[in-house]
Amino acid sequence: MTFTDSDPSYATRAREIARTVLAIGAADNDRAGRFSTEAVRALGGEGLLGLLVPAAHGGAGAGPRPFVDVTAALAEADPSAALVFVMHSLGTTVIAAAPDPAQVVPLLRDIAAGSHLTTLAFSEAGSRSHFWAPVSKAESLNGSGVSITARKSWVTSAGFANSYVVSSLSPNAQGPTDSTLYLVPADSPGLSVAGAWDGMGLRANASSPMLLDGCVVPGHLRLTAEGAGFSAMLQTVLPLFNVGTAAVALGICRATVAATVTHLKTARFEHLGTTLGEALPNLRAQLATMQIKTDQLATLIDDTTARLERPDGLTMLRVLEVKAAAGDAAIEVTSLGMRTCGGAAFSRHTAIERYFRDAHAGAVMAPTSDVLRDFIGKSLLDIPLF
Repeated sequence: MTFTDSDPSYATRAREIARTVLAIGAADNDRAGRFSTEAVRALGGEGLLGLLVPAAHGGAGAGPRPFVDVTAALAEADPSAALVFVMHSLGTTVIAAAPDPAQVVPLLRDIAAGSHLTTLAFSEAGSRSHFWAPVSKAESLNGSGVSITARKSWVTSAGFANSYVVSSLSPNAQGPTDSTLYLVPADSPGLSVAGAWDGMGLRANASSPMLLDGCVVPGHLRLTAEGAGFSAMLQTVLPLFNVGTAAVALGICRATVAATVTHLKTARFEHLGTTLGEALPNLRAQLATMQIKTDQLATLIDDTTARLERPDGLTMLRVLEVKAAAGDAAIEVTSLGMRTCGGAAFSRHTAIERYFRDAHAGAVMAPTSDVLRDFIGKSLLDIPLF
């Protein structure tokens, strides 16, 4: 399948998947906490799992803007599936940047063909929201690779991905940033899902903890130079992660505004012969605020994406700002949607209640909004982040 970076079919295909697959199962999957294998198959079938795979290896070779457009389109129907796509795309980017590309070309071709789902396994309970600082430490196997024992938390697609991009302190690490990234296939002995996922929101993305118990990773599956994991997490992963999760929030905001508009146009005061939207100016004002917040977020995401495409002195500041702002916007817009639609939203007659729960995940997903604000303040005061 051939794409170009300006090809409008990226978002068009994502919207079609959202309409024909995601929207149909999203409510039931949320209720049951069920991972959507149908979504993954659809993304693979339309070539979107290979969106960030280099064209030389059969992928689209796309950049940040198509990634953002696809993510937001998916999130309007199912934020859980959108986050699965984000984490897969980030894993793909790390794999494609491996120091020995020849070792991962077959895997990249499988991803481009839609037959391989990957994801990240960075966070650990011991370092909590500081995902860049694993507490696990790889053990050298005398030149034949490493053995990793670790308890990973919040692993999106846990038990469903075909591979995991895992962080661990390097065998000779002297500090918390001396880490390395490794590729761990799903069938590796010692790798297991360590518990069920039962979150308040994003319930259908299988973000379960995972256990690595002496997992042996051969040398050719090391994805960064020794000790270069920290740099890869901050320079390769963090920018796309922040703008990707912001795009999920944008999709949530857009869907909430659309659902609120529908409610205000159709719910009626029968005794007055008017709709709620016609009768109540306070509800119109709340809807206007929702739209303003959504458009502001879209503008910030657009600016951040442009600076990722053409980096400048403000790029990292925007990267830090965009996720923090997105978390705030999604919570405010969905909260206003709940209030504006009242009993209809509270009793789940609309999808707004689901979006309200999903929106709160962004603020607690590492790096959390509080951590990002600390980083932004340090950046403005010329204080080193680490």
